[in-house]
Amino acid sequence: MTAIVESKEPELNTEIGPNWFASVMGTGIIANAAVGLPIVGRHLGQVGLVIWVIASVMLMIMLLLKTLQTITKPHIIKRQFNDPVMAQFFGAPPMALLTIAGGTLLFGQHFFTQEIQMVIAWSLWITGTLVGIMTAVIIPYRLFTHHEVRGDAAFGGWLMPVVPPMVSAAIGAMFIPHLQESLLQQTMLYACYAMFGTSLMAAMIILTLIWGRLVHSGTSGGARVPTLWLVLGPLGQSITAAGALGAVALAVVEQPIAGSLNTMAILYGVPVWGFAFYWSILASFLTLRALRRKMPFALTWWAFTFPVGTCVTGTSQLAQHTELPAFEWAAVILFAGLLCAWVIAAWGTIKGLKSGHIMKNPVSAPVVIAKKGPK
Repeated sequence: MTAIVESKEPELNTEIGPNWFASVMGTGIIANAAVGLPIVGRHLGQVGLVIWVIASVMLMIMLLLKTLQTITKPHIIKRQFNDPVMAQFFGAPPMALLTIAGGTLLFGQHFFTQEIQMVIAWSLWITGTLVGIMTAVIIPYRLFTHHEVRGDAAFGGWLMPVVPPMVSAAIGAMFIPHLQESLLQQTMLYACYAMFGTSLMAAMIILTLIWGRLVHSGTSGGARVPTLWLVLGPLGQSITAAGALGAVALAVVEQPIAGSLNTMAILYGVPVWGFAFYWSILASFLTLRALRRKMPFALTWWAFTFPVGTCVTGTSQLAQHTELPAFEWAAVILFAGLLCAWVIAAWGTIKGLKSGHIMKNPVSAPVVIAKKGPK
């Protein structure tokens, strides 16, 4: 049995949704990926710095606008939270915070003293991690218990709320060397591995649901098609996390555990990299098919950026651990693709802002369908 709750009047005003934070993620990952690139990364420090500044400014603007909107029009965020599609994108804000946290460690010394740099970076990481864990619990819980969804409703956006802990794990590896006590370093190392597993298991479950949806129902051919690229997010980020945590483990825990964790970067990373490459081919074909059918621009096109960025950082980690030129050049080529994807998404967003259509309420009918069960 279902209950339908309608708002008193339709929302016609422009608004900022949580999906807007995907633009911060997609921009910030370019800076983080640039400096870690093999072959050319050492020449991209200034480029990364500029992009990190842009992404940081974008984050501050987004947080300010969303806070003001929530204070002045609380019904908007309530409706977004109750919408079964838009609610999934509440995973974007914590990932935006975490992305900028990593950039702060890499570039913050250009603007701040070491003490202020670490305070800002830790604040962003802790906030992003806590909010990300909450999102990973609350959004799926509501999907299980509150929203009524069809059998073919699974889409890439379902990954958004469960991926933040994986981002916390990958970025968290950068913070471990800054801890003073060995016990704290080991605790954080294993906490990051725990978050790694949390996201990985949830993402694998959701991937099977997306695969099933594609087999039985195909794709809509519309603006949701780019969300298929979100599958690369947990794949690439998990490779990044495994590599970064494995490298840190060598200085944090004793052998043979340290060696095993470092070896995991290759034993886990290479097979998953292969699947990520395979999925990118499928996603490319489905995207081209949708483009031929006049797929419209939407903020979902930012799904072409951050997930590809995680594959860049993951491939860079494999290049570091294997020292193979194949992975080195693959990382550089993927980074070039990331830049192209960012330009396309940014240009489409600018055009959409000028016309105003991408800031319109994406919910055509303000209806919340809730599951009813026994009390």
